[in-house]
Amino acid sequence: MAGTAQTPRARYREQTRAEIKEIALRQLAEGGTPAVALTRIAKEVGLSGPALYRYFDSRDALLTDLIRDAYADLAAAVSAAADALPPKTSPRARARALAGACREWAVAQPHRYLLIEGTPVPGYTAPPDTLDSARAVLGPFLQAFEGAEPSAAVRPVVRQMTAWAETDAAVSRWARASGSSAGVALAGAVLAWSHMHGAIGLEVSGQFAGMGHDGGTLLRAQIDALADAFGLD
Repeated sequence: MAGTAQTPRARYREQTRAEIKEIALRQLAEGGTPAVALTRIAKEVGLSGPALYRYFDSRDALLTDLIRDAYADLAAAVSAAADALPPKTSPRARARALAGACREWAVAQPHRYLLIEGTPVPGYTAPPDTLDSARAVLGPFLQAFEGAEPSAAVRPVVRQMTAWAETDAAVSRWARASGSSAGVALAGAVLAWSHMHGAIGLEVSGQFAGMGHDGGTLLRAQIDALADAFGLD
């Protein structure tokens, strides 16, 4: 059955919301979250302040939409990288490729990466559904660590991740939906996330400037060290 066609009013509303978000992203790129100002956005769109609140009732609501969009785009980039891998790709090469896709996305648009990997503004609390978005990014990493043989160094993390999955039904469902059992794969994915967040976050915020190394080389070394800890081929 064909979908119901949008009314002109609905199309206008959707277009206006998209324009508001586009301007907000430009402000974000220019000056971070402090630069995102609803009054300036309203003026550029051609709306009064009160009229703009019909589209986003607060700056936090606008930031939340930008966060959802960023997570969706990053998840799509990681998923595309996973789909592009040959069937017989080794787990180590898979982990490298997925981490590389995360870094490539972040370096191309650091303002969006920093928006989702930190606290946009003091006191901001992301809605619960953004947790599912974050898990969508990490889902392909679960498969990379499925069947790994963790070393003694990471077994404490494996034990804690196993207990987490046993007591949190949502986490257990997430792991199963990704085709992985909990525990080892979950520990690998979470540790990969922490390694990536550290290396990529430092790079895109300019902390590596003048240090003479390439961020991709550093991230690959970290992923290889993690692969060694999990006995990945």
